[in-house]
Amino acid sequence: MVAAGAALADEVGFAGLTMGLLAERLGVRTPSLYKHVGGQEDLNRRIAALALGQAADAVGDAVQGRAGRDALAAAARAFRGFVLDHPGRYAATIGQEPSGPDDPLAVAGQRLLTAFDAVLRGYDIDDRDVNHALRLLRSLFHGFATLQAAAGFQWSTDVDESFEWLIAFADRGLRTL
Repeated sequence: MVAAGAALADEVGFAGLTMGLLAERLGVRTPSLYKHVGGQEDLNRRIAALALGQAADAVGDAVQGRAGRDALAAAARAFRGFVLDHPGRYAATIGQEPSGPDDPLAVAGQRLLTAFDAVLRGYDIDDRDVNHALRLLRSLFHGFATLQAAAGFQWSTDVDESFEWLIAFADRGLRTL
């Protein structure tokens, strides 16, 4: 059911996802959904955990066996691809706070951070600066991908060329720390 909710969120947008719409899509009555989830907020949290796990898989698989700029570019492209392919479920991840370290949101989020941390190991970054570097990468990749998913780049410059420029910029910055 969570996977169906995630797919529906990708189709109609996260803001348009409701229990009623999901029930209709699944061919059941809305009360039947409450046998599986505690309500809309529970469904949203489960979709967010699913999305973070899937993003972690995509980035982790992409960086496997790579280092430095190659790992950075692979991670960036995998993350962007995930957000563009799954904008609704990715939107579910924004603003969700884990209830503790064992919360599926926290576990999946940590897996994604671990994948990006693997990228940073290819750079000479002081341990005290790793969290800053992680925030930098998330800001760059999240910002670009969510803007692109929302059709936020309307001018004529090629978006892929801009994304490659962003990767090169991040690489240069990470190498100079």
